[in-house]
Parts: sequence; structure tokens; C-alpha cells
Amino acid sequence: MTEKETRNFALRDKDGNEIGVFTGKQPRQAALKAANRGYKDIRLRERGTKKVHVFTGERKQVKKPKGAPSWMPEKIWKPVVKKVGVEKLENLETATAKVVVVKRRK
Repeated sequence: MTEKETRNFALRDKDGNEIGVFTGKQPRQAALKAANRGYKDIRLRERGTKKVHVFTGERKQVKKPKGAPSWMPEKIWKPVVKKVGVEKLENLETATAKVVVVKRRK
């Protein structure tokens, strides 16, 4: 069984500028990391491709797990993301690249 390699996903703002990089084996894993930092509209472009994975995210404060160590606070932040769809960029050179919607989930 081959082990999946980590991939880099560039976080894009509304203007198309890349403002951060998150790593993960799946786009959702990178989106959870972005949501944990407080981003709500998450658009992740997979490095080396023209795919943009679109998520909505938030952070919720929940009780700590039952088996948690004593040093952990009573309330912790838990990220929650929902995939909106996948978009495909036509080109990467311009920050305002035209976007073509490939797949959208409801």
C-alpha cells in the first residue's frame, strides 16, 4: 500500500491573490487548518494545478474530549468546513484570472 504524499494548497483571497499556504494529504485537511486560523471563505488552489477547492469554514468552541490531558483547557476550538465545489482557473499569471466552475455540490 503506497502512502499518499502531502500536497501544498495556496489560500486565495477574493481578489485571487495567494495569501498563505497550507499542507495536507487532502484538500479538506488543508481547509481545516485554514478554518482553525479563522478564515471563513476558503479558496485553496492546489500547487501545480489550476484547480481551486472552495470551502466554507468556521471555528466552534467545544468541551475538551474525555481522554484529554489535564493541561488542556476546558473549552477548545474545533474547525468545521463544508466543501462548496471545485473551480478551474483558465490561467495562473493574472490575479484576476477567469474562473470556470467544474463541479458544485449542494
